[in-house]
Formats: sequence, C-alpha cells, structure tokens
Amino acid sequence: MNSSELRVAVLAALSCCAAVTDSAARQAPAAPQVTRPFGTLRELAAMQQRWLRQRLDTFLPPLMRKHGLDMWVVPMREYAEDPVFSAITAPETFAARRRTIYVFFDTCAAAGTPPAASCVQRIALGGTSQGGVFEARRSTKAAASNIGRGEQAELWGDEQWQALKSLIEERNPRTIGINRSTVFAFSDGLSSGELQGMSSALGEQWTARFRNAEGLPLELIASRLPEEEDLFRRMQELVWSMTQTMFSSAVITPGTTRSSDLVWWWRQRVNDYGLDTWFQPSIEVQRKGATPEQLGDDPVIQHGDLLHCDVGITVARLNTDTQHNAYVLRPGETDAPAGLKRALANANALQDIVLEEIKPGRTGNEILATSRERMKSKAITGTVYSHPIGLHGHGAGPLIGLWDYQDGVAGRGDAKVIPSMWFSIELQATTPVPEWDNQPVRMAQEEDVVIDAAGKIRWALKRQDSLFLVK
Repeated sequence: MNSSELRVAVLAALSCCAAVTDSAARQAPAAPQVTRPFGTLRELAAMQQRWLRQRLDTFLPPLMRKHGLDMWVVPMREYAEDPVFSAITAPETFAARRRTIYVFFDTCAAAGTPPAASCVQRIALGGTSQGGVFEARRSTKAAASNIGRGEQAELWGDEQWQALKSLIEERNPRTIGINRSTVFAFSDGLSSGELQGMSSALGEQWTARFRNAEGLPLELIASRLPEEEDLFRRMQELVWSMTQTMFSSAVITPGTTRSSDLVWWWRQRVNDYGLDTWFQPSIEVQRKGATPEQLGDDPVIQHGDLLHCDVGITVARLNTDTQHNAYVLRPGETDAPAGLKRALANANALQDIVLEEIKPGRTGNEILATSRERMKSKAITGTVYSHPIGLHGHGAGPLIGLWDYQDGVAGRGDAKVIPSMWFSIELQATTPVPEWDNQPVRMAQEEDVVIDAAGKIRWALKRQDSLFLVK
C-alpha cells in the first residue's frame, strides 16, 4: 500500500469511527439527574461569600479589642496555609497565592472608640481581594512579561516583607498579633520560615511588639453566624435521613451485609449527592456473647446485633459529626430488648447533663468535671469527649474531655465556651443488659448543638432517643 492509499484508508476508518460514536451518543441513555440537596455550587459559593464579609464585619472587630491587638498579621505560602485560612478567605480561593500576607489593623483602638466594622482595615499583600473583602495590593513594578494585559507584577519575595514593614510604619501599632501557640493548632499557623523572614525584614523595633494572638484565631474560627444555622439544620436533616436509610432493610440483609458495606454505602451516597466528608465513616457491631476480638474487624451483620455508626458530611466548608445506633430485630421481635433501650436512655441522660453544663464563660475542663460529678450521682458509667465543630470537624475551642483523658485536658480544655459557636456532644454510657446475660453494652452517641449569640444552647436538629430498627 502506497502513501496515498494509506491516507485514504485512515480517513475512511476515522469517518467510520466518528459515525459509530455519533450513533452511540444518540442511543445512549440520558445521564441521571444529580440530586443537589443544598443547591448548585454557584449558589453555595454566593452564600459563603456573604457569610465571609458578615463574619469579618461582625466578629473580628470586638475580638481584636478583646485580645488587645492593634494589628494582626497572618502571612502564609501556597500549600502551607494557616488554619485560619478558611475563616478569612472566599469560597473560590483554594490556596494562598504564592505568598499572601493578610493584615488587619484596628484604627479605633488607640482612641478607645467602640469596635466596629468600619474601624478595621483589611489588607492583602499578595493574592486577591477575596471578593472585595480585602484591599489587595500589588507590586509597583510592571510585569516583566505582561502578556498584553498591562498588569502590574505580583508582590514577590523580600518585596512583600518590605511592603509589610512600610504598612506597619505608617500605622505604628502598639501590639502586633501573630499566630503562634504551643497549645492550640488553630493559633499556631505561622510557619518557622515565615516568622524568620518577617522578623528579619521588620527588625527589633517591630518584632518587640509581637504578641501571640492565640485566642483571636481560635475564637474567630469558632464563631458562627445565625444565618449559618439554617444550613446546619438542613445538613442534620440529611444526615438523619441517611443514617435511617443505612440502618434499614433497604441496605442491610442480615447474614450477608458486612460492616464495611455500610461504610462504603455512606461514602458513595455522600459522593452521589455531590458532597464530601471530613473523615472515614465507621460502623461498630456489638453482639450478645461475642467479644470485639471474636467479631473481628469486618463482621457480617446478624439478627440481634446492635449497630453503631460514626459519620459526617461537609457542605460549604461546614461539617457535621453524628453517631447513631440501631438494633437488628430477631425473627418474631417487634422492638429492641428493654435492656438495650435502657442503655440508650442512660446515654440520653448523660447528654442532658453535658448540655446543661455548657455555658459561655466556662472552660471545657470545668464542664467535664461537673458533668462527671452529676453522671456519677445518677449511677451512670460513662465517658465524655465532646468538641467544637464548624469550619473543622474537630473544631476550634475548648475540648470537653478526651476518651482517654477524663480528669481534664491541660491547655486545650482550659479554653472557654463563647456565644455563637457549635459543639458536637460526643459521649458514651456503658450499661449491663439483662437480656444479654448482663453483658456491658456501650451506647455511644454524638449529636451537634448550636450555642446562639445570646448563649443559649439547643440541638441543631434533635437527638436520638429511640433505636433505629432493622427489620
């Protein structure tokens, strides 16, 4: 075959393939409609953008004043973002731009004027304005290769530190907050390299005014708007719907379904909704007469099993954390054994105690201590390991115990509850069950709560007070 004949053959083959492809496309079924329970990505992003401006206008000015900081400097490099990043940037921003130095300056602090949104200058040295939330400053140099757009170059290298120095000299702050902490990861986002570069550029005159911000990023990250509560409630509704479906005969076939099948059912369903989760879900099985070692890591679910899940979803940078329980009915049963229901009631009683003890101004360790005293007075055997939630699953704020630290958590348990924050009430109560030959049954529960601006606490949706039944 000569080259001319080869060319004709190739063109004929390509024409044939194109025809087949066109035919297949016409015959292919339409893609299934994707369910988006919280709207489109564009709608969610617009909502998040409104919240960003509201949070910075509402929470930041009084927090800077509360923590005695005239200026707050937050430098970060691409892929080494400060934990506060998601609390101060737009939903369309996924990483810092090369280096971005966010500067906040309280212009009213020296005069003692009451804090207000108009008092705080928000400047970004590098990066964008985050949808108009910051004043973005670029280099004074023209771009070396402006690709026909006539743009100025971006701030780069030592030029950024010099721009920061000039900005500080112009404002002469008495105190400069930096994110450095030995206790709270949320307040320790200033990397050693950024601290070194900034300190070298600013010199002793300004580094002498550095103060560990610590409480400022911690409380800014934790603070939630009333407008966010409606979305959070809808997230809870979806989680409840999903756990009830997962713990039902629609998903579970006793004697066939393994615990790992439920784990991946959850992951797949979350993915199908176009959402995400911040941790790998888990499923635990308890069975009469069986130890955890006998059950193994991935047991087949049987009639008479008690099932427990730990699951969460992420929407618009907000997170949920939920633990629910279910009983797999035996043939002829219409309800769970009374002993298992009593075990759940004990866990509910412990939830009530912790909920009543959480008040703004109290530390996590104080709440833990009084909760455990009341728990013991009610003859409940249990542990409390509750935590804040919001922009992070294990969120910024005070820990109320850890599962292996029930006498208090030094440092992280000493932070105080503030209004306008959310918590996951996570705990367990262990109760002997007569129908299981007094075998101790661990009833672990987790449900999210909202503390409003007035300091009142309530369930984000509700709590589980009856076992789901798998028929």
